[in-house]
Amino acid sequence: MAIKPQRLKKGDAIGIIAPASPPNQENLKRSLSFLEELGVKVKMGEHVTDQYGYLAGKDEDRLADLHNMFADKEVKAIICAGGGYGTGRIASQIDYSLIKENPKIFWGYSDITFLHTAIRQETGMVTFHGPMLASDIGKKDADPLSKHYFNQLFEPVTLDYPEGISELETMVNGSAAGVLTGGNLSLMSSTVGTPFEIDTKDKLVLIEDINEEPRAVDRMLNQLHMAGKLSDAAGFIIGDFNNCVPERELSLKLDEVLDTYIKRVNKPAVKGFHIGHCSPHISVPLGVRAELDAAGKKLTIESGVK
Repeated sequence: MAIKPQRLKKGDAIGIIAPASPPNQENLKRSLSFLEELGVKVKMGEHVTDQYGYLAGKDEDRLADLHNMFADKEVKAIICAGGGYGTGRIASQIDYSLIKENPKIFWGYSDITFLHTAIRQETGMVTFHGPMLASDIGKKDADPLSKHYFNQLFEPVTLDYPEGISELETMVNGSAAGVLTGGNLSLMSSTVGTPFEIDTKDKLVLIEDINEEPRAVDRMLNQLHMAGKLSDAAGFIIGDFNNCVPERELSLKLDEVLDTYIKRVNKPAVKGFHIGHCSPHISVPLGVRAELDAAGKKLTIESGVK
């Protein structure tokens, strides 16, 4: 049974960590005014400003920030500053019993997908796939709708994907229901063969990515397909594939690649959701029950907090 974190209240403390690449510090500072508007306090991780090559600090330091925020009784939610690369490096060192004993809101996307998968499968805790502070919310052109969906942390509400926000297309007809899982395709495929291999059995699977050529998307979907992850799924929610265009003249189109694998397994699927590296970015809880009506292009998701 899923462990839902407690909802936020005004005055609660939010912990900010950078478990992947170094976040844009200017954007991060700018995002703090948004958190003030939400009525919460901020606790910054000790190593949020660290840089170690393409990582936001050494593995042990990024891991320490994660552990400290879960152990801190005052902190009621943890929001990642940004993604990039690096969460898979610390996954095997995480104290999952600490997380299970101190369930709280955990929010991010992109490279954070590895942590979403690992935390959910090791502890049963619901996490949130949503825009991050430095990567999204702190930008000068941050979309108000992206900010709006943080409100789901303060009150248990059923989420319905808003009509008209993006053009949705039914890929495979039918209806499907199951626990919502997935996220970034690159990170999902990178779990295969590890102790944190993503479990898609009877689940609704969210897929999104950025800056990957169609042949790279093909390679990752083929890996998931051969591993049985696509045929195991109940259905698919295809999010945004930002800038996933060919860099060579001879190439399949992204839609042709997606059609090949999704239609091959013939499970209900809809593409075009503004979930992922896009603006606005609609936030969703992972690890809760969701329902997809592919013919009606409707997605309904259970609340992620209690």
